[in-house]
Parts: sequence; C-alpha cells; structure tokens
Amino acid sequence: MKRWIPWVAVAIVVVLVGGGVWRAMAGRQAQQKALAEATAQKAQAPLQLAADEVITVRRQNLTLGVPVSGSLRAVESAMVKARVGGELQGLTLREGDSVKAGQEVARIDPTEARARLRQAQQQADAAKSQVDINQRQYTNNRALVDQGFISSTALVTSQASLESAQASYQAAVSAADVARKALDDTVLKSPITGLVAQRLAQPGERVAVDTRIIEVVDLSRLELEALLSPADSLAVRVGQKALLTTEGTAAPVPATVARISPSAQVGSRTVPVYLRVEQTKGETPLRQGLFVQGTLDTGRAEVLTVPLDAVRTDKPAPYLQTLKDGRIAYVGVKTGARSVVNGQTWVAIEGVAEGTPVIAGRIGQLREGTAVAAAAPVAAAAAVSASAPRTAP
Repeated sequence: MKRWIPWVAVAIVVVLVGGGVWRAMAGRQAQQKALAEATAQKAQAPLQLAADEVITVRRQNLTLGVPVSGSLRAVESAMVKARVGGELQGLTLREGDSVKAGQEVARIDPTEARARLRQAQQQADAAKSQVDINQRQYTNNRALVDQGFISSTALVTSQASLESAQASYQAAVSAADVARKALDDTVLKSPITGLVAQRLAQPGERVAVDTRIIEVVDLSRLELEALLSPADSLAVRVGQKALLTTEGTAAPVPATVARISPSAQVGSRTVPVYLRVEQTKGETPLRQGLFVQGTLDTGRAEVLTVPLDAVRTDKPAPYLQTLKDGRIAYVGVKTGARSVVNGQTWVAIEGVAEGTPVIAGRIGQLREGTAVAAAAPVAAAAAVSASAPRTAP
C-alpha cells in the first residue's frame, strides 16, 4: 500500500499547478478582452471640437506684399583717403562733426612734396635755357646757310638739337606739373557736405597712399538695399511704396522703390532692390547702418485664405487637416502670398475648395481618420478687417 502514496501526491500537485495556470490564463484573457473593448469604445467616441477650433476656407481680398529688410545706407558717402604718403597733420574732426564740400579736413606734411616741386621746376628752367641756346644756334645757322657760309647739313643738325631740347623742356614741365599736383594732394578736402561717420587715422601717424582717413556721409538721403528672391522680385516695380519699421521708432517710415538691379547676384541668385527712404522733418532722424524691415505693397488679389498656423509643415509638402465625412483628412496645398491683419497672419492657398472645414492650428496634429464631432465652423476670414491692413510675408 505504501507504493501508491507517492503517485497520488504527484497527481495532486499536477492538478493544483494545472488549475493555477488555467486560472492565470483565463484572467489574462479577460483583461485583454476588457482592454480591447475599452479601446474600441474609445475609438468609437468622436473627438469633440469647439466652434472656434474649426474654420472654413473663404475667398478674401488680401493686400499682397513682399518682405524687405536690411541696413540703411547713405546715398552719398565719401571716404577721404591719403593721396600721398607722409605724416598726417591738422586732423581735428571727430565722429559726428559736420563738414562742407571742399573743406580742408587734414593735410600731409608737405616738406618733401615742396622739395620735389622745386627740383622739378629747376629742371624745367634748365631745359628752357637749353631750348633758348639751341634756338639761337638754329637761327644763326639758318642765316649762314642763306648766305652760303655753311652747308645745309649743319642746319639740319641744329634743328634736330632744337627739337630735342624742346622735347626735354616739355618733359620737365610735365614733371613739374606732377610735382605740383602731389603738393596739392597733401591737402585733404571733403568732396561732399555731411557728417563724419568714422575717423580712421590719428594726427602724427605716418600714412601710406590710399590710407583711409575719415568717412563722410550725407544723411539727408538714405536708401535700403533689399535682397529679394527671384519669385518676389517679379512683382516689384519702380515707384511702389513700402512701410519700414526700426527698433526704437514707433511710427513707420515710408519708402519708395527707386531702382531695381537688372541682374541677380552670383551664388545667392537674389535680386537687389533699392528703396529710397523718405524722412519727415521734425521726427527722429534715421542713421546709416540701422536695421529696418517692412513690407513692400505690390497690390491686392482675390484668393482663398486660411490662418497661417492652420497650414501644417511637418511633412515634405504643406497640408491642411480638413474634415471629411466626420473624420480627419490630410489635403496637400500650395501656399502663396501672406498678409498680417490685426496681428494675425493669413496665407493664400491652392488645392482645396472654398468652404472646406479646416482644423485650427492651435489644436496640433491629429491622426488621419480620427472621428471628430465639431460645432459649426468659423469663417476663416471673418476676422479679416479691410481697414488699415498691414502686409508681411
């Protein structure tokens, strides 16, 4: 009887272990079933959106504009440079001082230039004396030839000597003129009327030819050089207006397109456009080098619009999250001109029909196919005011 007792114990253990495994598997299956049912219920529940979270694509008359930015520069500016080498003297002007056209701003020590001028002048006087001697000799020889005392060969020789002396004299006179010009160049004068923008040398400093001494700018006429993309430059014309803003200035500064470069820059392929800045008397004057930005008004157009933040750019091509049959659908679009109205940016789009409901940008990205329950959508351009629009890219 003792031999069957171990077998009975083993059977009891197997039954107990099998029952535990069965209960564990049954519990897990029940948990998975409950999770699947909860997921299904959650998937079937539509996403609730408020009325202002769904907008409608609408056609609007937008003010078109091209963004412009850059640093201001004076239309007329001059860099006064040393035309001769030597010690710089008499430079008293500093940044901000006013100068007039033709005013002496500095000079180079003229001692060497004066010595060279005296040397060249003395050489010219010596050459003139030699011309006089050869002239008298030629005159005498011609008289002797006429009387038959000497041959004509001697007259030809004296004539050649006279012409050589005259050429030497002309060369000496030219050398004296060059020396006189060098002496005049020791006096540095401002070519324009304006203000000193930079002082680049100090009195007593020995400067070489073409050393920059001071920069003079005329702030009465400023311009902005804006580099535009080839697509933006096609809409720009001479005479178009722009409003520019700069840090520290509350009122916008008007500007007008004065010139358009006929060629694009190598490398960047951008087209330089030059805007003449119109400063108003009595207001804070603008300075060269200030950074300004604004929008160039290129006209108006009837286009389909949505707020810029509604256009998704997290894929290779921009797209909108639209509603179709109560679910989210992605629709690719092509963006165009932009316009800022009352602090919000609107963008022209192509690729969707007018009246298409679109998810507002602040909702973020939703999975395509998500069920949505939304109130009546808000017109995309309902907030656009036609009064005093301000455009931007």
